[in-house]
Amino acid sequence: MLFRRRHKLTLLANLRGWVWPKSGWRRAGIYVWHRLARLPGTPHSIAAGFACGVAISFTPFLGLHILLGCALAYMVRGNILATVIGTVAGNPWTFPLFYALTGTIGAAILGNDMVAEIPVWDWDAIFMSPADYLLKFLPVVFPLIVGAVPVATAVWFLVYLVFKGLITKYRAGRRARAAVAAQPEEKPDDQH
Repeated sequence: MLFRRRHKLTLLANLRGWVWPKSGWRRAGIYVWHRLARLPGTPHSIAAGFACGVAISFTPFLGLHILLGCALAYMVRGNILATVIGTVAGNPWTFPLFYALTGTIGAAILGNDMVAEIPVWDWDAIFMSPADYLLKFLPVVFPLIVGAVPVATAVWFLVYLVFKGLITKYRAGRRARAAVAAQPEEKPDDQH
């Protein structure tokens, strides 16, 4: 194989690479930023797409974030690839924070406590009557859904405004550097 490692990584080293990038989080973030800013499209489409991905991460629909984010990006004419990158904002480290925030806000809007009894996992109930079993989770999930609407809306506008400005500035800087590099060098006149 052309690009295979000479010494195969151990399982622990592979897991560590998934949790903590070898080059560090700062460098990984800079790489993702450059990939995002260089996507084809207008600053609006990229910023709107990224904002859709980040905003949809605040919803409790785990496993559907990419699909829901892409549908939302389609409606606001956002970049689909930027949406997929934006959904990375929702990850195992951030979900507890997101759900604590949206659950608290949802419970405040609904006027009740967030405390609800989580149903016991029951395979028989899932296969016999899945709709009835899933409805038992409604007291837990409904405050998250209600709280996610205002939070995701605010996050969308904040991320959109910040990233549209950053991408516009980034692209203007690249154009200026390209214009300077394209200018021919002036040769000094021979003075006799």
